[in-house]
Amino acid sequence: MGWRQTTSALTKEEQIELKEELLQKGVLLKEDLPLYEMLMPDRIKRMYEVLKIRTNHITILTEGVDDPHNQSAVLRSADAFGVQTLHVVEGRAKFKPNSIIAKSADRWVDVVEHGSIEEAIDSLKEGGYQVYATALSEEAIPLEEVDVSKPTVLLFGNEHSGVSEAALKKADGNFVIPMQGYVQSLNISVAAAISLYDVTTRSRHIVTDGYELPVEDQARIFKDWMVKSLPKRSLGLYKQKGVTAFERETGNSE
Repeated sequence: MGWRQTTSALTKEEQIELKEELLQKGVLLKEDLPLYEMLMPDRIKRMYEVLKIRTNHITILTEGVDDPHNQSAVLRSADAFGVQTLHVVEGRAKFKPNSIIAKSADRWVDVVEHGSIEEAIDSLKEGGYQVYATALSEEAIPLEEVDVSKPTVLLFGNEHSGVSEAALKKADGNFVIPMQGYVQSLNISVAAAISLYDVTTRSRHIVTDGYELPVEDQARIFKDWMVKSLPKRSLGLYKQKGVTAFERETGNSE
């Protein structure tokens, strides 16, 4: 038996059209064609459908989020709402999400770690982002009033102490999720999910140019996803010898 399924729900014509579209748009590079051929067309189609609606117009920055369950949940929410990159400043604990809780979202979302909150915010601002931190203050605006026509970072702080004073000083503003009950705060994982749903939904309808990922980013991510979609043995061979050597040695089968 081969190393992958041998039948596809896509017709031959649909497979050809998919391949031509990926090449024409620059999402699939010619040098990655041997890797592409190792995967089922159905899997390729699913990756492409997800990639087309991925964005970095909205991104998240976490500061000192120590609980691996919360780390995992934020990653899962990022993936669920189409956010490609999560920026992280570690606290007392390493950033080590639980893959089971994250539902493997850690495989599909890019994680960028920063040495300090100051460096993270400065770097993101230099990249054209505005930074809004979650904080209960007189200056805080409701989540729905955050201007998502601009590239936006949502900053979430530590589970117990929240966002640091250093971060609040550098942020462009604060926001809160309006609540109707006695409690005035939510667990970070819940707050991130609600916030991402709101800002991605609004920005997807407002931003007509620049919401989707640039094609060069799509090509990089698409290749990364293809590699991560290989069966374990094939992935090992690919990492050891490269795709061309793997093809030559195995003929696409185990």
